[in-house]
Amino acid sequence: MKKNNLNIHNLITYGIVVAAFLFVSILVWTGNASRHLQAMLVPIGLNIILAVSLNLIVGFLGELTLGHAGFMSVGAYAGCLFAIKYAEILPTAVRFPLAMIIGGLVACVFGIIIGVPVLRLKGDYLAIVTLAFGEIIRSIIINLEFTGGASGLKGTPQNSNFYIVFVVIMITLVVITNLVNSRAGRAICSIRDNRIAAESLGINITYYKLLAFVIAAFFAGVAGVIYGHNLSILQASVFDYNRSIEILVIVVLGGMGSIRGSVIAAVIITALPEMLRSLADYRMLIYAVVLIAMMLLNGSQKFDKYKGRMNIGGLFTLLKNKKSAKEAG
Repeated sequence: MKKNNLNIHNLITYGIVVAAFLFVSILVWTGNASRHLQAMLVPIGLNIILAVSLNLIVGFLGELTLGHAGFMSVGAYAGCLFAIKYAEILPTAVRFPLAMIIGGLVACVFGIIIGVPVLRLKGDYLAIVTLAFGEIIRSIIINLEFTGGASGLKGTPQNSNFYIVFVVIMITLVVITNLVNSRAGRAICSIRDNRIAAESLGINITYYKLLAFVIAAFFAGVAGVIYGHNLSILQASVFDYNRSIEILVIVVLGGMGSIRGSVIAAVIITALPEMLRSLADYRMLIYAVVLIAMMLLNGSQKFDKYKGRMNIGGLFTLLKNKKSAKEAG
């Protein structure tokens, strides 16, 4: 019964994403979507991928990491360098998927290299070390000649679009949700709930922590490749600690351990600053106030109960209870 409820919950999440994609696609096909809206679609999709993958570490594993932008950067540069080298040799239909896979795998390698020694740490220590990792990677990229240095990497084919991002979003959602609902996912959540109890039951703490870390790094690397193919220039300064904190804010506001919440929060946090751009000097003030309000509401127990009633399952339960009460009366 519980497994069926989880499957229904996942299908609802997929349905929401597909419905949003179809709605936006209709706007684009009919010419009702402005150029500004079309330009925001890829960044929104990238933030969804990054937030859902980071939620695997922060929400389900229960570890605080601030190095997600670092994995995004190594994936971006690896995939874009491959695409530039084989731009005239391989067709786009072959080159772009290979670039995404290469970017994801390179990010995985760095995830293993960093994860093995770092995941022995906990709490603030882990956050500080992963933050340092991201800054070290950024500094190294800036000082390398083949990455373009501080001026950035130029010449990446602009092959990414909203439709490709949607496909990657769906793959990310399917992989993460199925992992969370699997035996490995239950082991990961048990580590978050009680590390000592999980270890006493024979769960390999290091293995499952590294598994979550590597999978999250893979999708961050893929998102980096898509980001690089969406722009004509790739600069390391974009992947600073502010980028990692922005992704973490999305995860926290959406609810740690909530995949659907990460999707919704990514849309809001990405679109809100652009929607407030017409307010000029007051834009960032209103943005900050909205973030604070969302954080306060998210931490409120009363609002949490209200959210539980607003989901599809809660609606069905409410209707069923009303029907039963009417029949009894």
